[in-house]
Amino acid sequence: MTEIAHGKPDATGAGPLRFLPPPPLFLLQPILARVARRVAGLHPSLFDRLGPHRTACFVIDPRGLPFVLLLVPDPENLVFRAEPRRREPQSDARIAGNFFDLLALVDGNSDGDALFFSRDLDITGNTEAVVCLRNALDDVEGSIAEDAAGLFGAPGRAILAALRRAGDRRGGS
Repeated sequence: MTEIAHGKPDATGAGPLRFLPPPPLFLLQPILARVARRVAGLHPSLFDRLGPHRTACFVIDPRGLPFVLLLVPDPENLVFRAEPRRREPQSDARIAGNFFDLLALVDGNSDGDALFFSRDLDITGNTEAVVCLRNALDDVEGSIAEDAAGLFGAPGRAILAALRRAGDRRGGS
């Protein structure tokens, strides 16, 4: 296990984030909903690429954080919200990895196949749905992470840049 005092990730991949108090999830919900609407508006072809899996329920588990994310990429009933880890919702597929690897996937800076085969990313449930989701994300021009950060102007872009640097340092350790 890497030392936390140096700001490096621990075994969960969360590093010093694990010492922060959990955010009240009700504060995250409108932010996550806004991000989902923004991404859907900018990239409507994502839904076509998902085909029959657009109504699938995906749980995304950023290990080390006190919550999981529920994603239902249905354009008629889009859901993207945080759920308490202790009450993880039922899902068709589950994707788990450390926060920085998951960020790199939506930022277009990582190879999902490489993460899966190196066991840095765990996938359970409907793997066909996960492959369709990954392919849809790969087809996006630009970065979904940048699209989300852009909602919050300069502060959002600064936070994304800091997270990218932290992920780069983690990868180099």
